[in-house]
Amino acid sequence: MAQQHLDPTDPTVVPADAVADYLRARATEFLRALRTHRETGGAAAAGAEESTDAALALRRSARRISGTLHTFRPLLDADWSESLRPELAWLSGTLGREHAYAARLHRLVTALNRLSGATNFPTQTAIPTRTTTASTGSRSTTAASGGSRSATSASAVGSRSAGAERVGTADPGTAGPGTRPPAAPDRGNLTVGAAKAGALLDRQLTLARTRAHSAALQALGSSRFHAVADSVAVLASEVPLTPTAPTADLRPLAAAAHDRLRDAVTGLPLHTAGHPYNAEALIHGLSPDTAPHPQDAPWHQVRLLLRLHRYALEVLYPEAVPVDVRLLAAGEALNRHRDASEAASAAAAAARTPRIAPATAYALGVLHADQRHEVEASRFAFQQSWQKEAVSTS
Repeated sequence: MAQQHLDPTDPTVVPADAVADYLRARATEFLRALRTHRETGGAAAAGAEESTDAALALRRSARRISGTLHTFRPLLDADWSESLRPELAWLSGTLGREHAYAARLHRLVTALNRLSGATNFPTQTAIPTRTTTASTGSRSTTAASGGSRSATSASAVGSRSAGAERVGTADPGTAGPGTRPPAAPDRGNLTVGAAKAGALLDRQLTLARTRAHSAALQALGSSRFHAVADSVAVLASEVPLTPTAPTADLRPLAAAAHDRLRDAVTGLPLHTAGHPYNAEALIHGLSPDTAPHPQDAPWHQVRLLLRLHRYALEVLYPEAVPVDVRLLAAGEALNRHRDASEAASAAAAAARTPRIAPATAYALGVLHADQRHEVEASRFAFQQSWQKEAVSTS
């Protein structure tokens, strides 16, 4: 794209120095978190918790550096930025899996407790979720209806995995974790299988979490990670800008990030998502395909682009990013969408475990349908917040 020359008299121009300062600051945070992780790694109890926080801080810094390199790549040395970006993405993904599995287990067990009306399973401990709890308004959206669709989806998932007949109906009630009063279905068959379903999920996701933890420790000790850390250390003192960068304005590149977000949202079925209980998000529950439903992918892409847009704003406004309540609500809705989609996939995967009891498969099917309802509610919440933004900016 054509570079815009700086006008010294224009106070709104954002020079390339801003992106250099931002990258240096994020690189410094990365190195600080790495030092903390090394100092606390192998310690027990409180030290282990501090080490976990340091790993999350490493991931947060890596995401921001990678996103900034993507948005402002015309101003950065191409070979250097294109070689570093995939390595940062690898690191961020590796460090995030352990926390993701822990949050997914907590979400699913909480939903099982609510759906069955049971107390917490004794094997479970409280684990913070990845996102803020859904607002009361969006939770009540799913609570208004949808029982028959949930029972149908539950039967589809359960019968595929165990070859069992559906022996009752269940209304999973509201979608997602929260403090809503439990629904009042015929819980006989659901309660029978809920405890075993929770134990199965605990075994599978705890094993996955343990493997992710080992993979993260192995990654942090690898030569590949040391190469990434060396590159970030160089970035903390010197940002390789292009020769034309000093004459460029950052605003067009940040605006392009917003345009990509807007174009991606245009491709979403917002008209359908604007009607509660449209059941589009539940189609995956009736499909024999074990892969994630392709209808989720565009929403995940919008979530990624929204995050890149937010990082670009952090570069433009280093002191404090202007608060946009509508975009915050949209981001929270997409985070819930991601969490619910992944939780539904985990429930479906558990339901496909060979030789599980019919009641266990049925409970997992109801749980799967409950999370797909949350996917639907999250899409509705995003549509509502995004439409408000469109009206306010038109």
